[in-house]
Amino acid sequence: MWSFFSRDPTKVFPYDIGEKIEGDDEYSIWTLHDGKHKTNGQAVSIFAFNVSENSEVCKQTALSAIKRLRTLRHPNVLTFIDSLESDKFIYLVSEPVKPLALHLKNLEGNHEFETSWGLHQIVKGLGFLINSVNLIHNNVCLSSMFVNPAGEWKLGGVDYMYPASGEGSNIPPCKPLPSLEKYETPEKSGTRSKKSHKWSVDMWGLGCLVWEVYNGRLPRSSALKVINKIPKNLLKNYCELVSANPLSRPSPEKFLEGCCSNNGFMANHYVTTNLFLEEIQIKDQQAQIAFFDDLTSHLDDFPVAYSKYKILPQLLNVYQYGNAGPTVLPPLFKLGKLLGEEEYQAQIVPCVIKLFTSTDRATRIHLLRQLPLFAEHLKPQVVNSQVFPNMVTGFMDTNPAIREQTVKGMLLLAPKLNDANLNTELMKHFARLQARDDQGPIRTNTTVCLGKITQYLNPVTRQRVITSAFGRAMKDPFPAARTAGVLAMVNTIKYFSLKDCAYKAIPSLSALTVDPDKGVREHVFKSMRTFIDKLQEASDDPEKAAQIDEEANVLDATPVAANPAKWAGWMATGVTSLTSKLYATTAAAAASKTTPGQQQQTNNTAAPATPSQAVTKEKETVKSEKVETSPSVVEGGDQDGWDNSDNSDWDQPDAEVGST
Repeated sequence: MWSFFSRDPTKVFPYDIGEKIEGDDEYSIWTLHDGKHKTNGQAVSIFAFNVSENSEVCKQTALSAIKRLRTLRHPNVLTFIDSLESDKFIYLVSEPVKPLALHLKNLEGNHEFETSWGLHQIVKGLGFLINSVNLIHNNVCLSSMFVNPAGEWKLGGVDYMYPASGEGSNIPPCKPLPSLEKYETPEKSGTRSKKSHKWSVDMWGLGCLVWEVYNGRLPRSSALKVINKIPKNLLKNYCELVSANPLSRPSPEKFLEGCCSNNGFMANHYVTTNLFLEEIQIKDQQAQIAFFDDLTSHLDDFPVAYSKYKILPQLLNVYQYGNAGPTVLPPLFKLGKLLGEEEYQAQIVPCVIKLFTSTDRATRIHLLRQLPLFAEHLKPQVVNSQVFPNMVTGFMDTNPAIREQTVKGMLLLAPKLNDANLNTELMKHFARLQARDDQGPIRTNTTVCLGKITQYLNPVTRQRVITSAFGRAMKDPFPAARTAGVLAMVNTIKYFSLKDCAYKAIPSLSALTVDPDKGVREHVFKSMRTFIDKLQEASDDPEKAAQIDEEANVLDATPVAANPAKWAGWMATGVTSLTSKLYATTAAAAASKTTPGQQQQTNNTAAPATPSQAVTKEKETVKSEKVETSPSVVEGGDQDGWDNSDNSDWDQPDAEVGST
């Protein structure tokens, strides 16, 4: 029994005490250490008080601080986790933090945004203590402030706290450290007591904190008069804080009101963003939509740590439980880039999988547009089993914008698709789009995408694509589609056998040497020279000829492009803007050739004349609609274009080149 009561409590302390964090020890009775939980490895901070090296007064101060902090729960106050008292040490365990002084020392560049929000958080914490729990902090200075991994400023140093009214309010605790004397209010050193507000002491301390944020540690009280480093839009508010008259010092609420007024120190987008996120659950849907539409463009101005640990979790929470709709996706995926791979798989990928099951058009179009931001993080198994089956429904959507974005998205997912999805399922949909889609730009981009992903196809499927699909594209009535067929063929020349070059490629190209469109003809002549040069090279070197035929039937995953910059650049112009430009060109060219009735029919299918108009039209089209599949889709074997060797969709009779 006696051995139980004499057991050393530190042996059952569930935390490992790590390295000491260097700081100004003369300003605190505690030393700060990194720490972690012995079981789950959770990071914490451990404040250690050495009993043997300090007086009984300091010991009682430490125990009082633990008692106070244990009962205080506020987002801007240091979070208490655990504590331990032994004969040698007293430990206070809190959320992981570092001293504000150390944080400010490591900041680079202009950090006005971060400072403005940090001071806002400290003032909110003081307002909570003074007004909600009727306590005076009595130790507001740089050494009492801490910063968590998210960059949030936390109010600590509660060692000398006392009631603002009632019993004990007239007897502030004694401060045993001489270094803290310079932070005392001027009225305390006077011979006559002055009337004051209950916030006067802490707002004086806030003035000292503001000075130290911009100048470093306060050497003496008189240095508060040196104001050259304090921002001009904060100067008026600062002077009110350090007023010699305690009645002139503003309350926390009054101080924030002044700083957040027009042109005030806290009147910036960073502060308003954080304030909105704190109250986002009570904001209406329209306000949330407007907020997220504007947020993405400002994220680059925000501190990385704060965006990762504070804003991103808020966005994930809004996505799961809020009603902001798809507008939350652009900032969510943009901030997702800050995560490590394991964090991304745990936090973002489940959201992506869930989003792909949505039938809401606005959500689908936003998701497809953001695909470049998260496609690299999708594992092949996830793509084939959960993403691709839902994504291919976009090929059959009656909305052209959905079909267009789905085609573009396949360029990013093709390397991760298995044989069945890539060589059978995807080719079936591409064959149908290229042959039957009524939108010329969609047929064009289908051909472009086919040319890009040819390298990932198996040799059997690849030979059908480069001969049938590109040959059909060159017979398309849409000029841009014919150009895409020519470019796709010449940029996949590596996969053409010598016989295919002679019997299929060159005859198909030669037919376009008299194409009505000059741009098509220019590409055709260049491409024909490339194919003829290949045949010439094989003719001159029989060994090279055998090598060419062998390479044409090898599964190759290396990028192929005769002119990489031009080929890649053409695709990178963007599906939506490309569509609007192509439609505008086609409509203008056809206007002089068609009858009034035909002109009306052309206008019904043409896109707006400018990219901006196209985007506006697209938003109107996809807003709040459910996905509908096209009635022209034919399910089944022989009619999908890939269940037989002759490819019914890619080998049908073609319209006359140049027709509308």
